[in-house]
Amino acid sequence: MSQSVLQKSILLFSLLLVAFGGFAADPKPLEIGAPAPDFSLPGTDGKTYTLKSFADAKVLAVIFSCNHCPTAQAYEDRMKALAADYKSKGVAVVVVSPNDPEAVSLDELGYSDMGDTFEEMKVRAKEKGYNFPYLYDGETQKMSLAYGPAATPHVFVFDQQRKLRYNGRLDASEKPGSANAEDTRQALDALLAGKPVPVAKTKTFGCSIKWADKREMAERARAQWAKEEVTLDLIDEPALRALLKNDSDKLRLINVWATWCGPCVQELPDFVDINRMYRNRDFEFITISADKPDKKDKALATLKKLEASNKNYLFNSEDKYKLIEAIDPEWQGALPYTLLIEPGGNVLYRKQGTIVPSEMKKAIVEQVGRYY
Repeated sequence: MSQSVLQKSILLFSLLLVAFGGFAADPKPLEIGAPAPDFSLPGTDGKTYTLKSFADAKVLAVIFSCNHCPTAQAYEDRMKALAADYKSKGVAVVVVSPNDPEAVSLDELGYSDMGDTFEEMKVRAKEKGYNFPYLYDGETQKMSLAYGPAATPHVFVFDQQRKLRYNGRLDASEKPGSANAEDTRQALDALLAGKPVPVAKTKTFGCSIKWADKREMAERARAQWAKEEVTLDLIDEPALRALLKNDSDKLRLINVWATWCGPCVQELPDFVDINRMYRNRDFEFITISADKPDKKDKALATLKKLEASNKNYLFNSEDKYKLIEAIDPEWQGALPYTLLIEPGGNVLYRKQGTIVPSEMKKAIVEQVGRYY
């Protein structure tokens, strides 16, 4: 059976169970002593990996993790340290992303600048300098269903005969810098010394696995967002200047646009997605229309079509030079124009012309934080 056919079969089975009131996945983790199930998965380095790829390793640590989860991100450096510290001792560390990218809703990405697609995994692996294979199981989830991770991250440690000897967490403290994967290191040290693992099972904490059957939940979220009210209010010059001072406790993203500006309208969906990602954090997105006041209905219609349920304003004067000066003296007047302003009014980012969405998301998440 081809991968595409298998993926469709898994998804169909999942959706049928959802329709009848149950979820297909949430498999139980492997039991201690169970043999490691084989796999064949693509890595972000362009290679394909199987269980035999690690045949020379004395011990194999398989960690299920992902891009978007705040807990997983909190453990990234510890996973790198684990791989570096134990490579010379004969331990192979491999990290697998189990998530179906289409089952991840935008509002679950509030602690990240990217989702869990294979292409985004490649970007994250390069940015973080991963020193271990990072494998993608999101297409079929066959390996993940066989191993049964409960959350990201979740560690499975196998001995030289590839029997499971440890199943659980890296350590008991999520905050970066507060621990160093002690639970996993204890298991590795015991196996390398030919001894039983003192504590073979621990509980895991992190984000739930995004099995294919959770696509239906992501679809429900999109349907709910489409129902949200979209409004457009007039704003005068003093109120606009006050808006730019940002006397709030939120990071404020402001986009100036107009219905007659093609690039403005084309990029607004990116801003709508960004708002849905971060609006549950200390963040808010605001649009300011540079249309004439008598074009308010047209501007509102455009915003409704694009489901822009954030706060939207239209400058109440036809004097565009007053708008320019009120927004930003450094702005030359071309649209679109975007500002990212931290509480207190300091401008972190300004851009005349269309934004690069990935750069904007990264700028936002670096301010609001990647961890709990």
